[in-house]
Amino acid sequence: MNAAHASLIRLRTLLGKEFLQLLRDPRMRFSMLAPPLFQLMVFGYAASFDVRHAEIAAVDQARTPATRALLAAVTATGHFTMHNFPDMAPAKVALDRGEIRAILRFAPDFERRRVVQIISDGSDSNSAQMIAGQLSQTLQQSARLSAGIDPPAQIEERAWFNENLDDRSYFVPGIIATIVLIITVILTAMTVVREREFGTLERLLVTPIARLEFLIGKLAAVAAVGLFDVALISLIAVAWFDVPFRGNVIDLLAGSLLFLMSALGIGLLISSYAETQQQAQLLAFFVIQPMVMLSGFAFPIANMPEGVQWLTWLDPLRYYLVVIRDVFLKGSGMGAHGFEYAMMALLGSGALLLSLARVK
Repeated sequence: MNAAHASLIRLRTLLGKEFLQLLRDPRMRFSMLAPPLFQLMVFGYAASFDVRHAEIAAVDQARTPATRALLAAVTATGHFTMHNFPDMAPAKVALDRGEIRAILRFAPDFERRRVVQIISDGSDSNSAQMIAGQLSQTLQQSARLSAGIDPPAQIEERAWFNENLDDRSYFVPGIIATIVLIITVILTAMTVVREREFGTLERLLVTPIARLEFLIGKLAAVAAVGLFDVALISLIAVAWFDVPFRGNVIDLLAGSLLFLMSALGIGLLISSYAETQQQAQLLAFFVIQPMVMLSGFAFPIANMPEGVQWLTWLDPLRYYLVVIRDVFLKGSGMGAHGFEYAMMALLGSGALLLSLARVK
């Protein structure tokens, strides 16, 4: 038998052993089939930048047949739900609260000066551009055809909170949230599993340290790492990428702590199912990727099917993204986002209690 033939025999035996090892473990079989299928379904439905529907405000101070015809044309597209306001003050409040995505304003002198003002929420720059573009196109077509305006109305666009519609100002705060999620979940899962895998967990159990003390020590260390990452990346975002920070550090800290409760609970729950560090990593990425996709990080939740939107209510990253983006760009805090803070507290408490009950 020559060296090449012997090498092929060893290679065939090694491949057989690897396949047997993969297929023998039920958790590995689950990880090989379920996560790709689940992620395919989530990505296929959630990955869309199109704005299919948006809530907008109409401030018609001219109140002419031409302006009513233009507003009717916008409503007829089926892409927008119109909310009428008598003037700009309540419309601004609604835009600040996130109840509407844009304001369509007709000035009192519209008959003399054919100008339509579109004010969009630039904190979501991608959606703001598409909403403004769809409104502009609809208004121009309607001005030529149904409203009988000649020449067509001139469109003036403005974006609040992100005046230049810079994608970086929108995505960088979201990156902070996703990085904190990935690091804390993986670190929590890996540290506990590593103790078990190396046999040091059994040694700790024979010491006077209680189980709760052991877990608190583990979670507190990882939480400190997460808060350090929030501070470091926020500093880089402001100093290097010129992302505005208009909010309060206390609001950012409170939101981060509440979000860390969920991340730590998820990581601890993963460690209760994983026996090795490799399994912990696989389970962590299986959980993290759908959380990111369903959070509204890159794709608007409003564009997802209704069933998927209901699923996003269980995603703590969804609420943390709203908080951290508005703290940076709008200056909003706990007063404006009490619901998001409450949901993070509820989901975080549930995740920690479930993981503590599961960990033996």
